[in-house]
Amino acid sequence: MNVLLSVAFVVTWSSGFIGAKLGADSASAVTLLMWRFLPLALALLAGAALARHIRRRRHPRDRPGGSGRTLSARTVGRQAVIGLLSQSGYLLTVYWAIQLGVSSGTTALIDGTQPLVAGALLGPLLGQYVTRSQWLGLLLGLAGVALVTTADAHSGTSAEVAWWAYLVPFLGMLSLVAATFLERRARADVPPMTALTLHSTVSAVVFSAMALATGEAVPPATAEFWTAVTWLVVLSTFGGYGLYWLLLRRSGVTAVNTLMFLMAPVTAVWGALMFGEPFGLQTAFGLAVVIASVQVVRRGETRRPVRPASTSASASASSFLGELTRARKVMRGGR
Repeated sequence: MNVLLSVAFVVTWSSGFIGAKLGADSASAVTLLMWRFLPLALALLAGAALARHIRRRRHPRDRPGGSGRTLSARTVGRQAVIGLLSQSGYLLTVYWAIQLGVSSGTTALIDGTQPLVAGALLGPLLGQYVTRSQWLGLLLGLAGVALVTTADAHSGTSAEVAWWAYLVPFLGMLSLVAATFLERRARADVPPMTALTLHSTVSAVVFSAMALATGEAVPPATAEFWTAVTWLVVLSTFGGYGLYWLLLRRSGVTAVNTLMFLMAPVTAVWGALMFGEPFGLQTAFGLAVVIASVQVVRRGETRRPVRPASTSASASASSFLGELTRARKVMRGGR
C-alpha cells in the first residue's frame, strides 16, 4: 500500500509543474496564480469557519474562544511572512520561469535541490553538523543541475530562452530556503491546516493585488486555462498535499523527503511526453547525478556524529530535517 501511495504522491506533486506549463500559454503567471489561490483560500476559510462552528456546538462552555487555540498577532504575522516566502515568492518564480520558456523538468530539478542547499547552508547556522559526504552530495547535486540546465539551454526548443531565465527558479529556491530558516526560528507550533489556510490567504491577496495592478485579473474564457486551474487545485493541492501528510504519518520524514527528489525525473519525462520538452542523453545523465547525490547526502546523515542532547544547537540539529519538510509542505498549497 505504501508503494502505491508513494507513486501517487510523486505523480500528484509533480503535476504542479505540468499544470503551470498547461496554463503558461493561456494566461500570465499572476493570472493563473490568482485564480488558483483565490478559490482555494475562500474554500479553506469557509472550512475553518465551519470547523469552528461545529467545535463550538460540541463544546458550548468554551465560548467565545472555542476549544481551539487562538494565535497571537505576532504568530499570525510571522506565518504571513513565511507564506509570502514559501508560497508567493516561490511559486511566482516557478511559474514565471516556465512562462519564459524554461522546461518544466529543469524547473522541477532546481526546486528539488532545495533540501540539499538548505541542509548545507542553513545547517551550520542552526548548529547542525554537516559531514564531508554531505558537502560532496551537494556538489554532485549542483553538478547535475548544471548538466540538465545546459542541455535545456542548448536544445532546439529552448534556444531562444534568455540565459537569465534559468536564474529565476534559483531565486524561488532561495525564497523557500529563507522560509525554512524563519519557520525553524518560530517558537509557536501552528497546526498544519491553520498554516495552510494562512499561507494560501496571503498568496490569494498578493496575487490578486498583482493581477489587479497589472490589469491581468480577468481570466481568459478558454478551456485550456480552466483546465490548468482545475488541474492545479485538484491534483497538485488536494492530491499532493493530502498524500504528503498521509505518507508522513505512515513512512516518516526521511522517506517523504527522499521522494521529493523523484519529482525532477518524473516531471522531465512527463514534460517530454506531453509537451515535447527536451530529454536527451545529457539530461538523463544529469538527473542520474542528482539522484546519486541524494544517496550520498542520506548516507552522510546516517554517519553524522551524535552530539549531547542538552545543548540548544544539538536540539536544533536533531529537528532541522523535520522543520525543513514542514516548510516544504506549505509551498504552493502542497503543490
